[in-house]
Amino acid sequence: MRVRLLTAAGLAALMTLTACGGSGGDSGSSGGPVTLRMTTWSANEAHVALFNEIAAEYKKTNPDVDVKFDALPFETYTTTITTQIAGGNAPDLAWILENSAPDFVASGALVDLDDVLEKKEELAPAATALWTSGGSLFAYPFSTSPFGVFVNTDQVKAAGAGSPAELRAEGEWTWEKAVEIAAASAAKSGKAGLVIRDFDYKTWDNLATVWAGWGAEAWSADGKTCGFNQPKMVEAMTFIHDAIFEKKALPAPGTSADFFAGESAMTITQISRASLLKDATFGWDLVPLPSGPNGPYSVIGQGGLGVLKKGKNAEAAAAFLKFFTNEANSAKLAQFFPPPRQSLLNADTLAKTNPLLKPAQLQDVVIDGISKGVVKPSHKGNAEISQAVRSGLDPLWKADADPKAVLDSVCTSIQPLLAK
Repeated sequence: MRVRLLTAAGLAALMTLTACGGSGGDSGSSGGPVTLRMTTWSANEAHVALFNEIAAEYKKTNPDVDVKFDALPFETYTTTITTQIAGGNAPDLAWILENSAPDFVASGALVDLDDVLEKKEELAPAATALWTSGGSLFAYPFSTSPFGVFVNTDQVKAAGAGSPAELRAEGEWTWEKAVEIAAASAAKSGKAGLVIRDFDYKTWDNLATVWAGWGAEAWSADGKTCGFNQPKMVEAMTFIHDAIFEKKALPAPGTSADFFAGESAMTITQISRASLLKDATFGWDLVPLPSGPNGPYSVIGQGGLGVLKKGKNAEAAAAFLKFFTNEANSAKLAQFFPPPRQSLLNADTLAKTNPLLKPAQLQDVVIDGISKGVVKPSHKGNAEISQAVRSGLDPLWKADADPKAVLDSVCTSIQPLLAK
């Protein structure tokens, strides 16, 4: 999906909000008609239909409020939002990605939601940590979604490779087995083996879905020390490099493949994509991420919904956010976006709105994944750091690359930025 970078102007706009701390005007408070604009990165028809359904329900009791959902391209999503803020055209509400959460929360760009949300005490502490500062919550983590592996069972079976589900039942669903299956399937079908969806050799933080199996981290827990040149990361990235260039298990740079169109044997992504399989013409399954040398693990992607202080209708936007995230609508959103409300985090509840997924899949991938998962990397000053990591990793995506040398270079580039 993406390159998620803040423009210099956009970042400056966010930091300016820290100083001024003001909120935009609110035509809703005067009783006049209001049109709220909420940015999202998903143009998925099923997602948009659900958003519109919730907005239409809200309009029944708030006839002067219209809500428009503005789906922005993921590749430039955060850049676009911050540019809009800098240009005085901030959205009223925004779906914020986890890697830019520290910048948005620290900047003062978001409205404090402590007095807005319904039943805030129900929210899982692990889900709200990234969006909290000074004890206050500044975005509702409406999607706390672990990554899993979707499997094209027809392609895997045709290749005579092992079944991921059966291997998992036997305790043998490991990264070595996953790459073996992917390589065999690619060789047999002429299609891709395993696709780390939305990575595309640009969105490096999606590789956390692999390297976390080695216990590797992009940087230390306090964010001050680079982790790319540490032994666990070097081992993990060497494994990934070999899987691409030697085993041909992952598509090489410049090659795209869409699992949901039947173009690969497996893909790593989240359950929000499951709706794309509604009319699938092939058999499929969903299993947790393979175990790595460090044992079983889970990685979580998060999306937070916040109200922009510089939006034109901050008060009306906060009122809609309260409705959008109430218990009933959280249950509806759970069809695609696992909720932070602990009362809804059980397989039976999630199964009611996820008819394509089995309760066992929801338990194994989503419920268990949330309980033990780590969130993808994030850091203050994400724009500069992310760009430096991406540029630093570019030499790794060549067949003759020296992973250790490349990763040493990445740390040389980002260590001064982490220390700021």
